[in-house]
Amino acid sequence: MCQFGPKVRRQTVFVKLKPPGPSPVRIFGKTCQRMTTCGPACGSAGPGPMTGVGRRLASSLQSTSTGSLPDYGTQIVDPYRLLEDDLNGIYEDIRSELERNTNQPELNTIATYYFDGQGKALRPMVAILMARAVNYHVYGENSALLPSQRQVAMISEMIHSASLIHDDVIDQSEFRRGKPSVNVLWNHKKVAMAGDFILAVASMMIARLRSDEVTLVLSQVVTDLVQGEFMQLGSKETENERFAHYLTKTYRKTASLMANSVKAVALLSGADEATCELAFQYGRNLGLSFQLVDDLLDFVSSAQAMGKPTAADLRLGLATAPVLFACEKYPELNPMIMRRFQEAGDVEKAFELVHKSRGLEQTRFLAKKHGVEAARLAAELADSPYQKGLVVTTDLVLNRIK
Repeated sequence: MCQFGPKVRRQTVFVKLKPPGPSPVRIFGKTCQRMTTCGPACGSAGPGPMTGVGRRLASSLQSTSTGSLPDYGTQIVDPYRLLEDDLNGIYEDIRSELERNTNQPELNTIATYYFDGQGKALRPMVAILMARAVNYHVYGENSALLPSQRQVAMISEMIHSASLIHDDVIDQSEFRRGKPSVNVLWNHKKVAMAGDFILAVASMMIARLRSDEVTLVLSQVVTDLVQGEFMQLGSKETENERFAHYLTKTYRKTASLMANSVKAVALLSGADEATCELAFQYGRNLGLSFQLVDDLLDFVSSAQAMGKPTAADLRLGLATAPVLFACEKYPELNPMIMRRFQEAGDVEKAFELVHKSRGLEQTRFLAKKHGVEAARLAAELADSPYQKGLVVTTDLVLNRIK
């Protein structure tokens, strides 16, 4: 794992695409990006490597270790290293919460299948990072993470995993995170009920927070998830409506969870309305950036790196941003979109046309636009390691390879 340092050399090889401009976090120093070639400075600088969950989480985003981060003004912040203590044990705590609420061993096994510590844990990381940044913004350097805010981080990961389980049933996925998906190992009825069970336990945890505002905010996430899935399953929009439909669906399926989770932790801190709205908009932009990159990676990353088949969206009949942008140059994609790539050769032809167009570059540019906006919003919070971590996270999301 690379160490950050003032003499790091890098050569970005992001799957044939060159980012259109400087990184939004370059002000915090140079960093090894994903898929880099480092010079001698990547060797022994800083203390020993992370242990436990911090190491697993950091490697899952191909991030780099920052040592002990003694000087936040001159060294870039590694969010996972910064929050290692807060994140440590979070999957174990989720599994314990689920186990406490059932006496059905098989239900517990299915429900906890994706809480094995192999995910990116991006959502709980962002929630805790925002919680600490807002607490510092409101109360100063002696502020601490509230237990209720960590509960929100757990809830965000539970809602996310429940949505993955339901997606696996709907899409009949075979692989997830590099291993067989739940619906391959168990029948669909049991898997669907396991997803419902996770949401039910998450709802109980929300109720225990005893905050009407937070309950409304987090309940909105589940409402948005279902609506987003319906939009994806039944879209027959016209050519003119297509991109707006895609962005709305993307917000509901992905960005709403990030936006409302970080708003919830801001509400729990007692922050004012403007700060809570700032948190929400940060999460919204970060979530949109994340999904746009995800849609791009479906065309350019390997199945081994992604832990799931590539070109999966096309095979599911979905037209994501790279395809929609490619339509500008290749209008013959439009009838393929309307028939959801169901005719023989549609998937292969669409894949080829996307790569021949500027669809990938345009998708990355839009992802960066949302990432830069998220970084700008984070920069409005009081200066702290956590505020800087929020800015750095926008870069991690934009430059990830899986």
